[in-house]
Amino acid sequence: MTTLLQNFNKSQPKDIDVETRQPAGTAHLPEEQAYKRLAYGTGKTPTSSITSRSQGSASHHRAAPQRALSSPTHADFEPRGPSTPGKRLFDPSEASSPQHSATNLNVLSRPVHRSRRSHSQNVPPTSMQRPSSSYAPGTLTARETQAKQPSSLGVDSNILSQPETRPISQKQLVAEVKGIYAGLVMVEGKCIQVDLKQAQLARDAQPGTQPKLSNEQYQALIALHRALLHEHHDFFLASQHPSATPAVKRLALNYAMPARLWRHGIHSFLELLRNRMPASLDYMLAFIYLAYSMMTLLLETVPAFEDTWIECLGDLGRYRMAIEDDNIRDKEVWTQVARQWYLKCANRSPTTGRLYHHLAILARPEALPQLLYYGKSLAVPIPFTAARESIMTLFEPVLDPKSSRRRFSPVISAFVRSHAIIFTGQSLETFDETMEDFISRLDSHIARITKKYLEQGYFLAISNCMALLGYGSEQNPLNVLVKSQGSQVQDRDVLMGGTSLDENSKATVTFKNALHLFNKTLQVHLQRIGDTNVLSFLHVTLVFIRYMSNIPGAIEILDLNWASLVTMLNSILAVHKPSSYTVIEGSQLPKPDPIGRRNSTELQQSDIAGNHSDAPPSTDEFRPFPEEWAMQGLGWTADYFPPGWFHNPNVESEKHYMEAESMRTEHRPERVLWLAVQIARGDAPIKYDTATHTFALPGAPAADEAGAASGSGTVVRC
Repeated sequence: MTTLLQNFNKSQPKDIDVETRQPAGTAHLPEEQAYKRLAYGTGKTPTSSITSRSQGSASHHRAAPQRALSSPTHADFEPRGPSTPGKRLFDPSEASSPQHSATNLNVLSRPVHRSRRSHSQNVPPTSMQRPSSSYAPGTLTARETQAKQPSSLGVDSNILSQPETRPISQKQLVAEVKGIYAGLVMVEGKCIQVDLKQAQLARDAQPGTQPKLSNEQYQALIALHRALLHEHHDFFLASQHPSATPAVKRLALNYAMPARLWRHGIHSFLELLRNRMPASLDYMLAFIYLAYSMMTLLLETVPAFEDTWIECLGDLGRYRMAIEDDNIRDKEVWTQVARQWYLKCANRSPTTGRLYHHLAILARPEALPQLLYYGKSLAVPIPFTAARESIMTLFEPVLDPKSSRRRFSPVISAFVRSHAIIFTGQSLETFDETMEDFISRLDSHIARITKKYLEQGYFLAISNCMALLGYGSEQNPLNVLVKSQGSQVQDRDVLMGGTSLDENSKATVTFKNALHLFNKTLQVHLQRIGDTNVLSFLHVTLVFIRYMSNIPGAIEILDLNWASLVTMLNSILAVHKPSSYTVIEGSQLPKPDPIGRRNSTELQQSDIAGNHSDAPPSTDEFRPFPEEWAMQGLGWTADYFPPGWFHNPNVESEKHYMEAESMRTEHRPERVLWLAVQIARGDAPIKYDTATHTFALPGAPAADEAGAASGSGTVVRC
């Protein structure tokens, strides 16, 4: 393969300077720009000599493609221009006709986001070039008029007439798509052949003696994969053209073109370069920048596959983050970039577990976010089963008491270890001790970190709910009960009676442990009367209880401490008295007012009093709570959020998990009370009195329960 790549580079293009010097004016380029120039073959890396183009060729231009299926030659790696120059259809035979001017326009009139000049005039024609077809009816011409018209100053001027346009025919568009696809398959085959050969050489090499590639060979490989990216770009532009028929637009999906672009054009080559680190570091950086720019271009010009492009951008950001070892700041920046792309993609496809697996990897070394995302990748309707192996990177250190690879705070370590025992079924005899260690430390931990617990609280709550459902396990008793809805009633009765379950089975034991952890953790939060920092935990827990209250028999299995819950709810009613009880007693999920803390009733009263504000109402202040973004996609939240709840275009993804003060003091208490009223209307053993606006247990006076709020639990004011 080394000889093969050397043969590719024996004959350099005329516009390539084989010397190692840079073109004039590039001596002081920033490092990142130097990598980008390397990706386009127009510069050299900061540490190695890279062949550069001549001064007269811009870094982002590419030359015309060379179509060669025979023995590899220099033309196979020749930097190429788009098969339709400037993203336009044209007839090469008409380019020299008298009726065409030097500037030919065409029907593919998409906005050009990046200038790519064709160098085909500098490349000698070959017999294997793609045959051109005549597109005379679909081309545009710009006719120059030589008529002189006097201006107001008496000076004659030459005026260029308006170019005439004619629509492209379907026959021409189909022919163009076929031609682009033929060239794409040819370049794709070469990429697959080269990547497989290099991978085979790496496997056959002795350990520690990876085969080395020269600078010219790296450049040839980058040029080959760059040509494939450009071919894919041309194919997407042509197949997704506005005038294309639905059948033509489906070609990209039918032939899995987005997946092929990532697999053969980007991922396989990045793995090839990664396996040759650190010698290939500069070339890998250069290609990542090249692929990143191509993905952003496709994101703008081909929105039909927007979800795929967003995930690819996240993957490229993760590659860039992973190879950064020296500069901690750059590593953090690219980690955040990748995380934002994955969050954006997850918000668009909240039931896809693969995306949460990516987020879990980026969350390292933080324990609670990892536990949340790994668990969610298994618990969503489209689980990512490979996460069962990845999650062990979090669990193994905490299961081994002698391990020192990870150091978390004692309360977090005890919590993660409790979940590790539930998930793996290992060390079951130590679960009670581990859980008691966590519970004994939790109350002081909440008091110590105060507002920061608003984030940790919903991490704990969601993780406990997923553990109750066995992380999507088919053998989990509660999960079986949930999925048995619609089956015969006697089957559910048998299941709830316990006759169909082995009390000593691993699934039953782990479920009981998860239930004990759920109830013990909830009890600690219910005792913190008046502490608004536990409301995010209560919000998530009540959403889960509301879902289970609609499943016959599920509430009995949970075996909650309803008296403590009633005490907490009445204390919230006393401290955070709603401006209107109709909000918490209504059937629709209350939505915080977009203008801020003033609700609609206050606005109406202000308008009646004549206090009109000249300021326009804000449209971007409302956003879901951070825990709602974290719950999105889980099965037990499917009927909780109204349609369009997460579709506010004015709220950027980096603001999704930001906590506003009004959420903690006004909006979240209102949401908790609304959920409690909905639960009281179901099969739960609590009731809500609309006359006194208090919660109570059946058979107990509401006033007694309300008065108990001041005499029980840990009274906290935050």
